Amino acid sequence: MKHFEIVLIAFLSAGIVSNTLNAQPVKDEKQLNYNKKEEVLSCCRKPSRFSTKQQSSTGSLQKVVGTTSHDGMVWIKGGEYAMGCSNGDGRTDEYPVHKVKVNAFWMDVTEVTNAQFKKFVDATGYITTAEKKPDWQELKKQLPPGTPKPDASQLVAASLVFTPPTHPVSLDDVSQWWSWTKGANWRHPEGPQSSIKGKENYPVVHISWDDAQAYCKWAGKRLPTEAEWEFAARGGLINQPFSWGSEDVEKGTPKANTWQGHFPDNNTAKDGFKGPAPVKSFAPNGYGLYDMAGNVWEWCSDWYRPDYYKQLKGIVAVNPKGPASGFDPDEPTIPKRVVRGGSFLCDASYCSSYRVSARMKTSPDTGLEHTGFRCVADK
Repeated sequence: MKHFEIVLIAFLSAGIVSNTLNAQPVKDEKQLNYNKKEEVLSCCRKPSRFSTKQQSSTGSLQKVVGTTSHDGMVWIKGGEYAMGCSNGDGRTDEYPVHKVKVNAFWMDVTEVTNAQFKKFVDATGYITTAEKKPDWQELKKQLPPGTPKPDASQLVAASLVFTPPTHPVSLDDVSQWWSWTKGANWRHPEGPQSSIKGKENYPVVHISWDDAQAYCKWAGKRLPTEAEWEFAARGGLINQPFSWGSEDVEKGTPKANTWQGHFPDNNTAKDGFKGPAPVKSFAPNGYGLYDMAGNVWEWCSDWYRPDYYKQLKGIVAVNPKGPASGFDPDEPTIPKRVVRGGSFLCDASYCSSYRVSARMKTSPDTGLEHTGFRCVADK
C-alpha cells in the first residue's frame, strides 16, 4: 500500500520527498487484512492533510439561537435495518451485514451550502483549517526521519484542488489529479482566482471534520453517525445498493452528480456537471433527502476502522456511534473519521462510492474540493 498524504503530494512536486509514496505502511492492530487491488481501484485513498494531533477549535463557539431550527430539515422516524453491503459489490470494510436500530432524528434536506456556511462565518469569525498555515512541528511527525523543513513557500494556507490530467494516468498515484493549491478554501474552491459568487446554493467544500463540527455546534445540531447516515440514505428501501433503488447509475435519467467517462482525464458531464452541482439538482430519495449519492462527500461523527462491522456481528446494535478510536492500516499514524456518499469524482469503474453502503475515511483536519457535510438534530 502507498501513502497519499496531502503534504507529500506537495513535497514530491517540490523534490523534497522522493520515495515516500512507495513506502509500505507498518500494520498493527491485529494485522488487519486488506485487499490491495480493491484499494488501488477504489477512491478509498483520499489524500490526508498533515496533522496527527487531535484538536478542535469549537470551544468558544456558541449556539446562535435558543432552540434548533428545523427549517430545511426532514424528520426521519428511525427503525431497524441491515447495515452494510448486501451483495458482492462492496469493499472489505462494508462487511459483514449487521442489524442496526436508530432512533428518530432530524436531518438536513441538503448538504450545507455556501450561503449557510457564510452566515456562520459572518456571525462567528470562524477560520477554516484550509485558511490556516500548516504547523511544521505537527507535519514532520508524519514524514520520514531527517526530512528537511520545506521552504516557507510550501508551508502556506492551502488545500487540495482537483486538477484533471489531459491523458490517462495510473490510478495508484493521486498526485496525478490532486494539487496542493495556495489560497484554495471554501471561498475559493478552485484556487485564489475562483469564487463562490453566484454559487450560494452549491455545497460548501474544503471543509475539515473540525470545521463541520464547529458549524454544527453553532447551529445547535451535530454530525450524523455513520449508522444514521446510511439509514437515511436508503430512504426506506430494503437491501438496495443505491439511494434510488437498483438501476445502474449510468442508465436512464441522471440520478446523481457522478463522473461519466474515463477517470480522471475525461469527464463527459452527461449529468450536466463537471464539478459540484447546486443542491437539489437531482431527485431526492424516499425520505426527501437530496444528494445522498454523489456531489460531495459528507462527514460523519464516527471514527473509522475497517474491522468495526465485525464487532457488531450477531447483535442488534442500538444507535451505534462507531469505534472508540480510529485506525487505518494504510496510514496507521493518522486517525481517520468516516465520510459517506461519494462525490462528483466517483464512477462505476473507479470507486462506485455513491452506493449507500460504501465507506471512506479521511483525517479530521483534511478538507478537499469534493468534501462537505450535512447536519442532524435529535429534537
